[in-house]
Amino acid sequence: MELTPSQTVGPFFHICWSSHSAVLADEGSAGERITLHCQVSDGDGAPVSDALIEIWQADAAGGYNRPGFRNFGRACTDQNGSCMFETIKPGRVATESGMLQAPHVNVNLFARGLLKQLATRIYFAGDAANGDDPVLALVPEDRRGSLLAHSRRDDPKVWDFEIRLANECETVFFDV
Repeated sequence: MELTPSQTVGPFFHICWSSHSAVLADEGSAGERITLHCQVSDGDGAPVSDALIEIWQADAAGGYNRPGFRNFGRACTDQNGSCMFETIKPGRVATESGMLQAPHVNVNLFARGLLKQLATRIYFAGDAANGDDPVLALVPEDRRGSLLAHSRRDDPKVWDFEIRLANECETVFFDV
């Protein structure tokens, strides 16, 4: 029997890697509390129901490793290819040269068929700092939209972000 690409790795993420929390912010965490809703789909637009998403982000002041905020979360997608994180909107982080980056969330995606995780970022649509972000500036303008989360009209504290693994609307992934 010949294996197909989707059988070469996994699916094992729900069994092995679901021990971390999707809640990053404690009740006392400073900053704007948000829910980050992630949706993963394959090249045909079908949901990827057994992916694992890890996120890392700064706190509201742009810092890491501060009390009351975990900076790291992990969640598995459900049968609809969705998962959620309870967090805060991150602050701006300085680069090594001192340039401020726009608020963003770093993402690693693990899924069946991938021999290495995919790395991307989530930026927040409408944030004035997006135009000055040095990493976002490296992405061709017509592809930047694939890195933007959008707040819901009925609940602006919920931000939706779609990760598309293939086709003309593929999310931009970084070679890190």
